[in-house]
Amino acid sequence: MATIINSTNTIVGQAYEYYLWTLSLSDSRTRGWMFVDSPAPTILYTLLYLFLVWLGPRLMKNRKPFKLGYILIPYNLYMAALNGYIAFQLLTASTRLRYSYICEPCRQKYHPDELQIANAVWWYYFSKLLEFCDTFFFILRKKNNQLTFLHVYHHSTMWCLWWIGIKWVPSGSTFLPAMVNSAIHVLMYSYYGLSVLGPNVQKYLWWKKYLTILQMIQFTCALVLGANGIRTGCDFPLWMHYTLIIYMMSFIVLFGNFYVKAYIEKGSQVFFGMDVGCGQGNTYIEKEEKTCQEQEELYGGIQSEKKMM
Repeated sequence: MATIINSTNTIVGQAYEYYLWTLSLSDSRTRGWMFVDSPAPTILYTLLYLFLVWLGPRLMKNRKPFKLGYILIPYNLYMAALNGYIAFQLLTASTRLRYSYICEPCRQKYHPDELQIANAVWWYYFSKLLEFCDTFFFILRKKNNQLTFLHVYHHSTMWCLWWIGIKWVPSGSTFLPAMVNSAIHVLMYSYYGLSVLGPNVQKYLWWKKYLTILQMIQFTCALVLGANGIRTGCDFPLWMHYTLIIYMMSFIVLFGNFYVKAYIEKGSQVFFGMDVGCGQGNTYIEKEEKTCQEQEELYGGIQSEKKMM
């Protein structure tokens, strides 16, 4: 028994020493920033999120769904504005620094543009915490069919993985995935916010059907970026290249499986703009017999315009 206890203490001690060693390698520019120094807040909020995902539908089971149009409009438009700010900050600073879109090492420089990129990456990380609200709105609106494994997996893992990013590599090649994803989220949240205003506005939101395509292109490009970094020996943490590849492959597989099943099961229903994890998405049904009133009842007050076959 004493041997087992001693062995356990040794393993725990070695793990703790390794943890301290990894902290010594963290980027000094982001030390002291909110949620960055310790993984505890990120882990705590993730566990709380998962608990609410489990508890929320049970609490709402015998309650009427909330109509949250008055919240969804400002929330989605605020998220669009925040992501626009992040994308703009990353684009302007990386352009002035002449960052490479293929491989850009992370160097701990205190140049104003480097700090601008690090600051924008922190806001990107923080936005993943705000995106937990997407799930909570689904729960309050009793959209339990939207609480898929893909949705929960996306939200919980993005928040955790980007803590690693802001902690160790807040600049360099990190800027590109954050910038591209933020730009796509501008389109996504803009659509979701404006679509609440009804079919008279929805008919002008032409970009809805391109959201899925953009998301899938984003995943594929990120996967290629990671693979190319390994192939060329890019001066960027090797483990992060492998992490990026595995993570993007998981998204491609999960979303591909979701999309194929949805299309096969629904037959003539076509899923345009189905979001891979964020926002208050709608399912666009191409059946003439569906009235606006039926769609409103089906999708919680956010009407979808009818589309001709």
